[in-house]
Amino acid sequence: MRLVIARCSVDYVGRLTAHLPMAPRLLLFKADGSVSVHADDRAFKPLNWMNPPCSVKESTDEDGTELWTVTHGKSGEKLVLRIEEIQHDSTHTLGADPGLQKDGVEAHLQELLAEHITTLGDGYTLIRREYPTAIGPVDILCRDGDGGTVAVELKRRGDIDGVEQLTRYLELLNRDPSLSPVRGVFAAQEIKPQARVLAADRGIGCVTLDYDALRGIEPDTPRLF
Repeated sequence: MRLVIARCSVDYVGRLTAHLPMAPRLLLFKADGSVSVHADDRAFKPLNWMNPPCSVKESTDEDGTELWTVTHGKSGEKLVLRIEEIQHDSTHTLGADPGLQKDGVEAHLQELLAEHITTLGDGYTLIRREYPTAIGPVDILCRDGDGGTVAVELKRRGDIDGVEQLTRYLELLNRDPSLSPVRGVFAAQEIKPQARVLAADRGIGCVTLDYDALRGIEPDTPRLF
């Protein structure tokens, strides 16, 4: 990972245009080929980003300003960074990441739902648990009764961040012609109203899971929204 703190402006050129004026920002160039631009007041969410694969070209403008052009390898979309001053520039090797370790209940939910995948609907079949992607494993990948591919993200308590995570997985999975089209299901013991609204806007289904029922303690079944 390359970490740069620089005073810069950022212009996005693609399906639309967007401009970030000159200001100090954190730039992350990750080993997976992604690039993201961060401010100091947005928690973990970037101001702008480019998903992998992308390339970075460094050049100099006519007035001597450094230009870093990030180009997406498939869409051709670009981020153009005009660098006024670099305050920090370092490279770090993080190594292989062991992945997110889920708590006991969440991990058990994944096992139970995989074992009882028809909880999601008649005719559902499991493809794989922890299906790998470039940004992390999808909890469950399965097929519905019509043969369509479904990606399932599981949480104990479902909030907006979980929907955003599933959205990123779907974007990657739908690039694979052997899987596409892939739709998403957000499953949790409890799903916050804001998460339901965002999921509906993204075309993602929501399932409320009954942990005891999956373990055979109660006869209730999850509700699909």
